[in-house]
Amino acid sequence: MEEKTSILQKNIEMIELGLSEAQVMMALAQHLQAVEAEKQKLRAQVRRLCQENAWLRDELATTQQRLQHSEQSVAALEEEKKHLEFMNSMKAFDGDAAHGGGGGSGGEEATKSDTAAKEEPLDLGFPEEEEEEKESGDMGQSMGSSVMSASASQGYEIPARLRTLHNLVIQYASQGRYEVAVPLCKQALEDLEKTSGHDHPDVATMLNILALVYRDQNKYKEAANLLNDALSIREKTLGESHPAVAATLNNLAVLYGKRGKYKEAEPLCKRALLIREKVLGRDHPDVAKQLNNLALLCQNQGKYDEVETYYQRALVIYETKLGPDDPNVAKTKNNLASAFLKQGKYKQAEVLYKEVLTRAHEKEFGSSDGEHKPIWKVAEEREENKGKNKDNAPYAEYGGWHKAAKVDSPTVMTTLKNLSALYRRQGKYEAAETLEDVAMRSKKELCMIM
Repeated sequence: MEEKTSILQKNIEMIELGLSEAQVMMALAQHLQAVEAEKQKLRAQVRRLCQENAWLRDELATTQQRLQHSEQSVAALEEEKKHLEFMNSMKAFDGDAAHGGGGGSGGEEATKSDTAAKEEPLDLGFPEEEEEEKESGDMGQSMGSSVMSASASQGYEIPARLRTLHNLVIQYASQGRYEVAVPLCKQALEDLEKTSGHDHPDVATMLNILALVYRDQNKYKEAANLLNDALSIREKTLGESHPAVAATLNNLAVLYGKRGKYKEAEPLCKRALLIREKVLGRDHPDVAKQLNNLALLCQNQGKYDEVETYYQRALVIYETKLGPDDPNVAKTKNNLASAFLKQGKYKQAEVLYKEVLTRAHEKEFGSSDGEHKPIWKVAEEREENKGKNKDNAPYAEYGGWHKAAKVDSPTVMTTLKNLSALYRRQGKYEAAETLEDVAMRSKKELCMIM
């Protein structure tokens, strides 16, 4: 009985333990169910928050687009306001449209080499190139005065309001804002035609300005049509020998040259040259610019005898009237050297390149003798001694030459590159590398300053 009682007691304890464990398991199951329910609830909240976040992002994007459109509209309205104010200020001059100030022939210059080219401004018939006048000093101002006097003596002066409009259009075109420049020109042209009629010199000037914008957009056909119209008006109203007629002829020649129509451009350029020689005199700097343009057209046709004649004559005019340090002298020498290179006249080209570099050196250091030598001499010495001593003519000898390269730096840099290429053709690789190294260092120095 005692054994049975002991066994029963143990069984009862086991049953009670099992019941306790069952209760714990039930409680744990209930807790897990509650946690799962809470988890599902949180997941639902997360989904709702994601949906709300996506909606808010869409709203934000829409709001940003509306803000951007509003800012663009405000900017457009401000620009339109400026144009309207400018046009109103122009209308104030309509009473004396034919008696404005300023005239003459600005003239372009086609001083381009094989390795560098400069976009020419449109010649409107008055000296609009203010930067060039500053570089030329008093001579540049006297040039502008003489040109303006020549135009005034012919009975027409371009109004100051068109000068202002020209400068504004140039600014817009330089920024690539043609959508602003073109409507502004067309509106001004329409106003001029209403107040003065189509056959008026001011309308011809406005046609030249609009042609400039079209040319910069590579719309050569439209630009040519405008320039031909302007030429017809100026010939009819001012006479065939007026400086403004020469300006438009030159613009047409430049335009045809850009399109590769050199044969069509050459007679126009020659006629412009004759007019400027007649009005300004054979030794005027604007005549030299016209000679540069004519030489470039002939060079593209392989007429090298004429090319040399035109460049050499232009060079004499620049050196005589503006002095040997005028930037146009170095540019014209580069152009003439380029013509020599195309004919295989390497010695003549080399002489001109060395003259440009020597002059730049002398403008900086005062002399070609002494401690500092022209860079081409250093380059040739390195070429001669390359087999003797690798460290000959150390960089210290021309380390300061980059200062000289800053003098009319685009032309000097071009000369360095052209003479370097010429040295390579002659097998003077050490000399070529010296010039290339100086050009690279000068360019870095210039970039750091800018």
